[in-house]
Amino acid sequence: MVNALRPRKSTGALKPPGSAEVFSPNQLSRIEDTGLSGLWLQDLALKILYFQGYISGYKVAEEIALPFPGVVDQLLEILKREKLVEIKTAQTIGLGEGSYVYGITGLGIQRAREALERSQYAGPAPVPLHQYYRSVLTQSRDRNIVTDSSLRQVLAHLVLNEQIIERIGPAANSGTSIFFYGPPGNGKTSIARAIGSLTLGEAMYIPYAIHIDGQVVKLYDSVNHEMIAEEAPATGTGQLRSNRVDPRWIKIRRPFIVVGGELTLEGLDLVFDPVNKFYEAPFQVKANGGILLIDDFGRQLVRPRDLLNRWIVPLENRIDYLTLHTGRKIEMPFDVLVMFSTNLPPKDLVDEAFLRRLRHKIEIPDPSYDEYRQIFKQVAQAKRVNYSESGLAYLLQEWYIRRGRKLRASHPRDLCDQILDISRYLNIDADMSTDLINRAAGAYFVDV
Repeated sequence: MVNALRPRKSTGALKPPGSAEVFSPNQLSRIEDTGLSGLWLQDLALKILYFQGYISGYKVAEEIALPFPGVVDQLLEILKREKLVEIKTAQTIGLGEGSYVYGITGLGIQRAREALERSQYAGPAPVPLHQYYRSVLTQSRDRNIVTDSSLRQVLAHLVLNEQIIERIGPAANSGTSIFFYGPPGNGKTSIARAIGSLTLGEAMYIPYAIHIDGQVVKLYDSVNHEMIAEEAPATGTGQLRSNRVDPRWIKIRRPFIVVGGELTLEGLDLVFDPVNKFYEAPFQVKANGGILLIDDFGRQLVRPRDLLNRWIVPLENRIDYLTLHTGRKIEMPFDVLVMFSTNLPPKDLVDEAFLRRLRHKIEIPDPSYDEYRQIFKQVAQAKRVNYSESGLAYLLQEWYIRRGRKLRASHPRDLCDQILDISRYLNIDADMSTDLINRAAGAYFVDV
């Protein structure tokens, strides 16, 4: 039996579309509202003071992302009574107790060092796992519905046939998995990003970190999460936001995370830092509420079959099981649209049984001659290359048909860039003359 830490009696499927419940961070007016142990928060405040030296009460509140009145002021009062911190400067008139500058005492340094031996984490206070779990279910990405008109709008810059467009929409709405396959350079990644721009328009809240069984898992990632600025408080005292919400939560755009050949099985579990003694959330947890694109699927160091085996339970049950370094299993929500993109033939990656577990399989083939012409015309116009039907006919006959070369949707863009580079060097107009086409194609194509 799996020894799982369950934050609720029954998780079930993720929250269905159309629910009236809206997630909003709770108000914090006392230490108990944080869901964390007062002793644990005292240690966190001591670590902040240990690292930063003399700082004001408001600065402590900002560093641990908790409101000063009712929470941080109480923590500092307890630490002061126990002679772990002391006030170094008196109050500035009109700014209240939060303006007091605190310093850690010798006794406080001893306790801070003991706390640092357990964990070096000294940042925003985490939220309990059950609160994070509820936030994911409530903010479920399934509420974002893709329609035919909205999909065509975000795909307008791509030349795709009707059959592909009609398959992309239902796949995006599934909220489970999409397997894009086909030759390189035909827009698989561009399609995935277009879906992301369409389905990730809403904002959502995530915590800076999660508290799990006494451990801290760092969730917010400035590289993969785009923060949305909220109204700053008008107090001018340095307090973080308003006391009406829990400052441990930040508003971001729904994530779109791309991983490629660097992906490993270890990267899909909690990553424990043995030096700092806290965890980094794996990619799929950081992508909760959004999209995870596994680009160049099949080129990872791990076998495709092993990677798909890792996704079987999360994709089917919308629940993931992660492992603490102690060996304990924890249950984590899995509200992620997983996209696989590969240039390799599916039969070379996995067998039919594994492909069956992926909800939607969409082939992105080479463009037809008409589609290639349409792409080239659009790209030339955008890049200000003088388009010529006769020049395109020469390009197709000389550099594709005669040489048995396949069409790729990315070729027009790359060839136009080549024409622009050469025309600038020669100080001539960028057009599709025979000479410029031969120079551009000769510099671009390599027979392999």
